[in-house]
Amino acid sequence: MYWIKTPHINTTHGFSTRNGGVSAAPFLSLNLGGTEDLPEHIAENRKRALGDLDIEMNQVSYLNQIHSNIVCQASVGKQTGDALVTNQKNLAIAVGAADCYPVLFYDEKNQVIGAAHCGWKGTLAKIVKNTIDEMVRLGAEVSQIKVAIGQGICKANYQVSEEVIQQFKSAGFTNDCWEGRQLDLLQANKFVALESGIEPKHIWSMNRCTTEEDFFSYRRDNGKTGRMWAVIMLK
Repeated sequence: MYWIKTPHINTTHGFSTRNGGVSAAPFLSLNLGGTEDLPEHIAENRKRALGDLDIEMNQVSYLNQIHSNIVCQASVGKQTGDALVTNQKNLAIAVGAADCYPVLFYDEKNQVIGAAHCGWKGTLAKIVKNTIDEMVRLGAEVSQIKVAIGQGICKANYQVSEEVIQQFKSAGFTNDCWEGRQLDLLQANKFVALESGIEPKHIWSMNRCTTEEDFFSYRRDNGKTGRMWAVIMLK
């Protein structure tokens, strides 16, 4: 009800939808973040959604996201950056999104996890690579890391400026990451993962657009919307 999961990550995890919460429109209904909704509604939504994964809020490391490529070593509570990594058991890491792509990382052999928030700025700055690098510092092996890319705004619904496209060209991204001014953030983050040495068979993507009614979308809702979380934890 609350979470969409990937079959290739067999630890506690999920990508939340907008369904099953208590928030009123325009945050209807499972809003897990942002600052405009009633705090008590966000708290109840988090309690319900996390409870479904057998996680409590006092086990969660989450972020004040700033569209950077900063990766934080996870600790309970809120930090500033756009990705988290840990090898600690029973410490859940969460990233929020409402068009940007949430990406989860899992090395089962070495028991290291990561989570990244990938908007166009973080994608351009290769936050996926930085997350993988930080996981390796904690003992992960690139060949063992599985990557799950959640819902985000699809190429067809994501027109950007010519200047943004030019920045991706200059940064060495391949031509299949855009078409005209339509930016393909999903493809761009896959490109970074592959370039970083992740095996193609270890990359899973949900292939769903946040403009679908199951999700919150900042663009579709003109900035007045809720936030979804992607969560992962080593049990």
